[in-house]
Amino acid sequence: MTETKTIKISKETYAKLSETAGELQMRLKRPVSLSETVKYLINLKEKGAKITDLAGSGAEHATSGEMKELLDRLREEDP
Repeated sequence: MTETKTIKISKETYAKLSETAGELQMRLKRPVSLSETVKYLINLKEKGAKITDLAGSGAEHATSGEMKELLDRLREEDP
């Protein structure tokens, strides 16, 4: 089982993260956790997306298929 950690974030950061999760949910047509959302954003950064490119959800950097594939891989890593 994966160990979990608790982090403190501001209300503004939580609101933006929740908004991003909602955008991913709309594109993928399924529930998306905040953990998946953070992993998605980290993966975008690792792919070379600039932090300023991540305004909103960063979803414009990947197709729906790429997003689904990425989130499926992340789910495999974090059961």
